[in-house]
Amino acid sequence: MAVVQRLKVCTLKIGNVLGCIIQYGCVTHCFMEYIADFVVCSGPSMEPTLFSNNILVTEHISPRFKKIERGDIVISKSPNNPKQHICKRVTGVEGDKIKIGFVQHIIPRGYIWLEGDNHNNSSDSRLYGPVPLGLVRGRAVCRVWPINEAKMLTDKGKWGVVR
Repeated sequence: MAVVQRLKVCTLKIGNVLGCIIQYGCVTHCFMEYIADFVVCSGPSMEPTLFSNNILVTEHISPRFKKIERGDIVISKSPNNPKQHICKRVTGVEGDKIKIGFVQHIIPRGYIWLEGDNHNNSSDSRLYGPVPLGLVRGRAVCRVWPINEAKMLTDKGKWGVVR
């Protein structure tokens, strides 16, 4: 009889723990899917602003409401490979005229123009053209790693003007 009682108590405790894990897991998933998450950068295309292994906090609200602005750093699915994500700066928005060489591009509605800060070492809209807003996953808010270089990434600087 005592064994059955202990088994019931143990089962209840395990059930409570599993219930908490599932609840917190669901909350964490929803937060990281719809509100904000962390991204690890790789590659030289955003140097000197961002370097490989920098960790960024990104928010997912601006892209959902199509509130991406010129100068924002965004995380997007690559137009060339949907399994890969890219980190680039928005240098053109709907209606902007971008001239690359002798070719002028007019950004259509629902698209943005993305470029890496390191123009000599970046595959970006200069290669694949305007990017649909629907591919944008998040907007970088701050760099949190390395800790001694932590800073907000919301200063648009020279990118906040129309070219």
